[in-house]
Amino acid sequence: MTGTSELELARGIAAPAAGVPGRHFMQIAMMVEDIETACANWTRTTGVGPFLHVPHIRLDSFDYRGTKASGIDFSVAIAQSGGVQIELVQQHDDGPSAYRDIIAKGAQGFHHLAIYTGDYDAVHASYIDQGFVAAVEGTFGGYRFAYIDTSAAIGCMIELIEENPLQGEFFERVAAAAHDWDGVTDPIRPGFPAAED
Repeated sequence: MTGTSELELARGIAAPAAGVPGRHFMQIAMMVEDIETACANWTRTTGVGPFLHVPHIRLDSFDYRGTKASGIDFSVAIAQSGGVQIELVQQHDDGPSAYRDIIAKGAQGFHHLAIYTGDYDAVHASYIDQGFVAAVEGTFGGYRFAYIDTSAAIGCMIELIEENPLQGEFFERVAAAAHDWDGVTDPIRPGFPAAED
């Protein structure tokens, strides 16, 4: 390992790998107050990057703790570090959400672990059968997701994401961006460039 910098070690020895479906955790997520500042801080401090930014995602319809809800507005930025994604999330409004259940407005910190799975029903049931409840459930692009409130047991929520082609392609682009990244060029990039032009 002679000549390997501490930042290179922090980025991980394993080559960046796209989100791999399964029951394992493939992502850790942090709530932040300013997503661009947070991306810069993560890159400068850890060497992780680049972050693919998806601004102002709007969920018009979802279930919040068993009640129909609407109107949440949030942004995400995701980077790959070896076999794990780092997701930064900024909620722009004050509506009730799985995010605000854990991290209050004006604060930031660790929020959830994510599982990307082709066996959504079984994984979902494995948590509900233990007595946990879904803080939020809905669909995005026609595929299901949920935030299971496991915070009393493990200090964070668990996000379940149903495996799907759109998400898979995005995760592949996140990993590809990290592969051989020089640590400097374009540390924050559009997640869907055509949609942001």
